[in-house]
Amino acid sequence: MYIAIGIVVVLLLVIIGLYNSLIVKKNAVDNAYFSMDVMLKKRHDLIPQLLDTVKGYMQHEKELLSSLTHLRQQMDLPQLPVNDKIKLENQLQSLLQQVRVQVENYPDLKASSNFLKLQGAINETEEQLAASRRFYNAAVNDYHNGIQTFPSSIIASIAGMVSKEYFAVGEDAKEVPVVNFN
Repeated sequence: MYIAIGIVVVLLLVIIGLYNSLIVKKNAVDNAYFSMDVMLKKRHDLIPQLLDTVKGYMQHEKELLSSLTHLRQQMDLPQLPVNDKIKLENQLQSLLQQVRVQVENYPDLKASSNFLKLQGAINETEEQLAASRRFYNAAVNDYHNGIQTFPSSIIASIAGMVSKEYFAVGEDAKEVPVVNFN
């Protein structure tokens, strides 16, 4: 009888330990996201300044600039689920890369002191954001390992723990940019 009680107690302790481990991993993902969210907010605050600075120069890229504005407005919706916000952030990253490539076609814009200061602020923010993304993706990977490996996967499915989105580089950002020295 004591053996049966001992086995039940050990099993309960193992289940509690696995559940608590999954909660720690889930909280680490949330913490990494909210830390990164600070950098995303900083970047979002820089986007209107970027649009105002390049608007006068980039007459032919109005569609790109309006897409950027529309996407930023979507991301500011309250109660946007984290996975949806991450998908929109990935799209925003792709659009910002397109703006950077298009800027190369406007030498007067590249020489503007306002643009140079803004570009420096954006570059600094992007570097900090890249570090935050690496931290977030590592936390998501650890969480996924926890919810997908046996036996913790059983506890994760009972607790309703689902996969999280990774921050990813868009396909167009992977392409080698064309640099023209003419």
